[in-house]
Amino acid sequence: MSEPMPFLTDAPDAAARAVVEEGLAGYNNEQTGLSDRRPLAVLVRDPATGKIAGGLIGRTTLGLFFLDLFFLPQPLRGSGLGSRMLRMAEDEAERRGCRFAALVTISFQAPEFYARHGWREFGRVPCAPPGTFRIFMAKDLDRS
Repeated sequence: MSEPMPFLTDAPDAAARAVVEEGLAGYNNEQTGLSDRRPLAVLVRDPATGKIAGGLIGRTTLGLFFLDLFFLPQPLRGSGLGSRMLRMAEDEAERRGCRFAALVTISFQAPEFYARHGWREFGRVPCAPPGTFRIFMAKDLDRS
């Protein structure tokens, strides 16, 4: 019998992603006795076309809200819409029992936006181009 051989790809198919995600979720469930991983999204629809124009994508698990992706097109920025969307996601995460939240942003993206909403930086790692950083942020969601 031959040994399993790792291989590198930049295009894992849905089945491969499912094996890894479900395997890790199963391991986490065994270790914690909890099975509470759920997607969380706040989307915004273009009223003219009915198509999704932007949104926030994340997940909740083990008492933590992970904010994975957040995008609004330029014309929708600065209107308060992003703040409302972030608050909706945080409120839902808290309803799901999350006490804390975490995200990674880039120095040219929106770290100031998150800081205005109570998120705090807890680390940064340099990335390309020079002078740019990945910024790790967290927030305590327990408002009691």
